[in-house]
Amino acid sequence: MKKHYFISDLHLGASYIKDSRAHETRVIGFLDTIKGDASSLYLLGDILDYWFEYKNVVPQGHVRFFGKLAELADAGVKIYWMTGNHDVWLRNYLKEEIGLTVYYGNTTISLDGHEVFISHGDDVGRRSFVYRVTRALFYNKFCQWLYAAIHPRWTTQIATGISTQNRTSRDLVKEEQAIADAAQALIDFTISHSAQHPEVKHYIYGHLHLAKQHEISNGVQITFLGDWISQDTYAVFDGYTLQQKHWNNDSTQH
Repeated sequence: MKKHYFISDLHLGASYIKDSRAHETRVIGFLDTIKGDASSLYLLGDILDYWFEYKNVVPQGHVRFFGKLAELADAGVKIYWMTGNHDVWLRNYLKEEIGLTVYYGNTTISLDGHEVFISHGDDVGRRSFVYRVTRALFYNKFCQWLYAAIHPRWTTQIATGISTQNRTSRDLVKEEQAIADAAQALIDFTISHSAQHPEVKHYIYGHLHLAKQHEISNGVQITFLGDWISQDTYAVFDGYTLQQKHWNNDSTQH
């Protein structure tokens, strides 16, 4: 039976990753292993650490990764990319070059007769006022137009600099608590949403870099996808169960 795969938070191209080529190669290795049995691949945000797509220009890099996505698409795998808070500005380039579908927010999909709610994880649940305003600005067309007017040499440095600063200057104790609070907010959202939509039994989130599955009442399952910075985790749905797995370069495990 064909399977449906879910990954998030690869952060390809992040300057704080010591060996970007090895990181990309590891991701490509995983994609190679799913080619034979994948019906669809869902990329749930922050696949790239930074991406801003101008009308006629796209950022350099990620050629091998994009090429592997194109290979999967040519082999009949349906690919869906949901924007995260790092790869907000996807437009038409990858849609046209690869043929993938882009989601700009959470949605409910139907897989083999099962309803599955998917979200990057930053657009539902309790979020601070500052974060909600920032996210709204990122998605605002006028703000995007203003940002595009700045030369890429500056915008790229600004964006990657902020990303690196946020990643390398963390207070690990405070971050652990923040992740726990955010996870609880998503659990609370799931409980509320599932009460209104009892047909949805699976909820899948990225964003938190937390690899965990959580069961709530009435057979509803929450999956936090983890990341590909240090965990190399993914989820796979075989038409019956949704399992979270760790990829360790064993092509037989999925």
